[in-house]
Amino acid sequence: MRVETNLREVALEDVVSAAKLVEDLGFDGLAQSEVRRDPFISLTLAATATNSIRLAPAVAIVFPRSPMIVAYMSHNLQVLSKGRFALGMGTQVKGHIQRRFSTEWGSPGPRLREYILALRAIWDCWQHDTPLNFTGDFYQFTLMTPEFNLGPTEHYPIPIQIGAVNKYLIRTAGELCDGLRVHSFSTPEYIRDVIWPNVLIGAKKAGRPLDSFEMIGGGFTATGADEQAVTEAREWVRHRIAWYASTRTYLPVLEHHGWEAINPELRKLIEQKRWDDMKKLVTDEMLDTFCVSGTYDQIADAARKRIEGLTDTLSFPLPFDATERREQLEPAVASLKQLKGADEWRAKAASGIPA
Repeated sequence: MRVETNLREVALEDVVSAAKLVEDLGFDGLAQSEVRRDPFISLTLAATATNSIRLAPAVAIVFPRSPMIVAYMSHNLQVLSKGRFALGMGTQVKGHIQRRFSTEWGSPGPRLREYILALRAIWDCWQHDTPLNFTGDFYQFTLMTPEFNLGPTEHYPIPIQIGAVNKYLIRTAGELCDGLRVHSFSTPEYIRDVIWPNVLIGAKKAGRPLDSFEMIGGGFTATGADEQAVTEAREWVRHRIAWYASTRTYLPVLEHHGWEAINPELRKLIEQKRWDDMKKLVTDEMLDTFCVSGTYDQIADAARKRIEGLTDTLSFPLPFDATERREQLEPAVASLKQLKGADEWRAKAASGIPA
């Protein structure tokens, strides 16, 4: 099992020191959410401060950006990091794309699929000096003069990972991508019953093996040095679950567990601006289903019981006092890395077992 962490709560001016610490603690990867800042900026800083860990947006919101812009940024980061970059990208939801980014929304699944194909066409043009002639339903790229051609890199190709909740995009990941970034608002049951079977359908459609395909993430992790810290982390997760459960995009996960009725109730609270009341609707049963919990010395066993064999990479939250907790964090990360990945699911693709 690979273990990565996210710098979501780390201030921009602290990214360099945090990235060094993450690598020293034994993490395999460092991710950056696109919440309050551009993830490519944080990852550029991290690339200059590290030598071995993988760097990825988790995930970059790509529709407000042209595929050409993302192609340049990804190529630059891949060269800067000497091949340690992976492009994690996603669609966001309609309200944010239209009202926060003022960007066109429509056919998000087919649009993201075409986005992937456009990126690959641009990178192929630079790598192999092939003519750029990509014409799709949403994007057209037909001009690349020598002045703007980045040329080949020894670190090719650039891995693409997408965030996916619905079946169309899950299958797209299996068909076209190097990995799938499981949304935090997911459960082991949803990964087993919905995500992996549909990844296999996508792979079968493309007629490709999944030998190097990576399943990344697997719900929330609430951990800490002691029980009080774990309790506080669980309440933060309860709050996050309430927010995601209020969004229609994530209804498939709720429906899989028979909890879809919570969505309209949460939306009513949002309309009434009763923000603090939202998490009260998230029961302990829901919290335990979405969240792996335990102190640093318990978390590996807790993850083994819930998620082992379903995913290849787990996300482990970096605490604000990570430097002081080093003696506890290092063995916790090392123990998680001993868990088994999703080899059995990849074997199903190789053997042609239907999803």
